[in-house]
Amino acid sequence: MIDTERIARLRKKANELPLQSGVYLMRGRTGEIIYIGKAKHLKNRVTSYFRALDGHTPKVLAMVENVEDFSYILTSSEFEALLLECSLIKQHKPKYNILLKDDKGYSYICISQGPWRRLSAVYDKKEAAEGYIGPYLSNFVVSQTVEQANRIFMLPTCSRRFPEDFKKGRPCLNYHIRQCMGVCSGKISLETYNEAFEGALRFIRGGTAEVCESIERQMNEAAERLDFETAARLRDRLQAIRRVGQQQNVIYAGVDNCDIVAIAVGSDRYGACVMLYRGERLCDKKDFLLSTDSAPETVRAEFLMRYYAECSDLPKRVYLDGECEDSELIARFLSENAGRKVELIVPQRGQKNQLVELCRENAAQYLSHRMRAGGREVALLDELSKLLGLSRSPQYIEAFDISNIGADTIVGGMVVFEGAAPRRGAYRKFSIKSVSGAPDDYASMHEMLSRRLQRFLDAQAAEEANGEREAGDGEAPQAEGFARLPDLWLIDGGQGHVAVAKQVLEQFGIDIPVYGMVKDERHRTRAVASDGGEIVVSANRRVFSFITQIQDEVHRYTISFSRKKHRTGALQLELCKAQGVGPARAKALFSHFKTMAAIRSACEQELAAAPGMTAAAAKSLYAFLHGEGEV
Repeated sequence: MIDTERIARLRKKANELPLQSGVYLMRGRTGEIIYIGKAKHLKNRVTSYFRALDGHTPKVLAMVENVEDFSYILTSSEFEALLLECSLIKQHKPKYNILLKDDKGYSYICISQGPWRRLSAVYDKKEAAEGYIGPYLSNFVVSQTVEQANRIFMLPTCSRRFPEDFKKGRPCLNYHIRQCMGVCSGKISLETYNEAFEGALRFIRGGTAEVCESIERQMNEAAERLDFETAARLRDRLQAIRRVGQQQNVIYAGVDNCDIVAIAVGSDRYGACVMLYRGERLCDKKDFLLSTDSAPETVRAEFLMRYYAECSDLPKRVYLDGECEDSELIARFLSENAGRKVELIVPQRGQKNQLVELCRENAAQYLSHRMRAGGREVALLDELSKLLGLSRSPQYIEAFDISNIGADTIVGGMVVFEGAAPRRGAYRKFSIKSVSGAPDDYASMHEMLSRRLQRFLDAQAAEEANGEREAGDGEAPQAEGFARLPDLWLIDGGQGHVAVAKQVLEQFGIDIPVYGMVKDERHRTRAVASDGGEIVVSANRRVFSFITQIQDEVHRYTISFSRKKHRTGALQLELCKAQGVGPARAKALFSHFKTMAAIRSACEQELAAAPGMTAAAAKSLYAFLHGEGEV
């Protein structure tokens, strides 16, 4: 519970602050500093914490709940406030600021013991080994190097032991795709294996150019002495090295000294990735998990200040995956620390943009690993949030569609995607009740969305009344499914449907981002619509495919319900031809038996036992269904 007296006291104190730049220090109940921030106008910034608490993000609200007092330091400029904030955060490490921990140790390339040696990437010198190559600061580069060396020289990476496991099983997949020489077959001599292993060591220690020259020389010598088998093996190895060099623009990108910084947005956390290019090569990659729910622009700004405050190797350029707050101030801060100009750049196209996208994929993969989610799903939802301009990735998405077959069969469907995958247990069907006469998609959509939000309010009221959510009978399971608000609404339609959805949300006082899914003349997804126009999604293949999947799924689900209801309605009319069976009894029969086949297979006694039926009506219906006499 919020202590209203404490909040009122802090708000009164904040109102007495000057409209001047400075740094504020939020303190907890024991006087410890729990948050440090800067402001261009202290009064405006600090008072914002203690008013309109409902509008705060969960993290800010948690911080405010623990603030007992605050102090401040005036500065002569906003830039001085930035420098002071950075210095104080380094000293005090407040709980609610973004703090970066780099607990990475040294990495080594391990050479195992025994005649059939192996290469592997390890942390520290802990394993029994013949030798180590290193140390290296970056485990990423070590892992990449070992993987390339093993693949190029076709060294085994399986868990089999040699020579103990010779001919004890079939060679694995790597052998069949020519990524392993198949030592387990027992057909490879130790001399041939050691030749390849020594080549891998030269590749690691000497680099690509030196190894290529050596292999080419050996290949020519083998060809001259007519040892064509050895020459062919060396030729394949040389081609593999050159192919890796061409494909691995990640490792060798040909870019100047720069850093690539990108963030991936999770449900309540961010993953940050920094890729460092020095001497036109990727020399390191660092990952960070950020516990914050601020907007991406704020997160980038705070991350850059925390990361580069501890960094001594500042590049000339830092490429970002999006805009950040106070970019000019941060660039000035970095330039003064480096003693030369440092630029912050958001590339829009070309090679730099491709590297930024690669960095974002790495950030998403790291975030997914830490959150135990799928890397592709995290990256996809992060891209979707960026395209739509959302503050966080939409983990829970609801999509809606209307279908009608004539004025008497108007239905709606709602499908749910959670973590980029369908959650079919949360799908819901709606029979539109308020629209009569000519079909009206807008009015039907208004009714469906209103009923969906009303179910949410009903579920909230029931939860408050019972103290906890309960699954009762009747409509309770439906209410439980509706009790969670989504992170995003997608409506099958254009700007008109979006306007209807926004009107419903405004009426209920609920804030959910809403976009329409627009189709072209061939009924293929073309764009997403908002109240400000359309956003083309075809340029982003993954987002395009995902939105198309959602649109196809909600259309399939809704049209299936529409056809079933229309077919059921037609069958109900057919039952009404039987004497004593009217629309109410026909509907009750379908509600009881579910299908026409079940009704046909029922005997007279079973028909008579159905709700609303009589023995006479059951006898007449049975005769009608089985063609016995006249009706």
